[in-house]
Amino acid sequence: MIRTSRLLTAIALAATVAGPGLAVAQSARLNVEIDQAQRVQMQGQASSVIVGNPKIADVTVVDANTLYITGRGYGVTEVVAVDAVGRTVFQSQVVVSAGAGSGQVRVWRGAQSTEMACGSSCSPSVRPTESGAE
Repeated sequence: MIRTSRLLTAIALAATVAGPGLAVAQSARLNVEIDQAQRVQMQGQASSVIVGNPKIADVTVVDANTLYITGRGYGVTEVVAVDAVGRTVFQSQVVVSAGAGSGQVRVWRGAQSTEMACGSSCSPSVRPTESGAE
């Protein structure tokens, strides 16, 4: 009985120290297709969101617990969300790539490239490439 009592006391103490709003960091690789969005539900409430390279991914904050990460350009970046006291509530490496059957084609003319969106026919994409050509 004494051991059970000490265990319950230890659990109660741990819960008191951690607090009810314990921030839980998620660290994983998140794959997002170009021009698509992916919903992220966080365990804690974020007050700030940091995107390593906004040319690769964009984040829309829906509420304190929900983000949408949109693939803007090909590559890898990191997204971090912190709560009001600076604890990490979300952290992930975001990989933006073309999905299977995405219909994306890059046409090179000398040093300039044009990204094309292809369905039944191809037309220039609205997203400029690194060289600035549209």
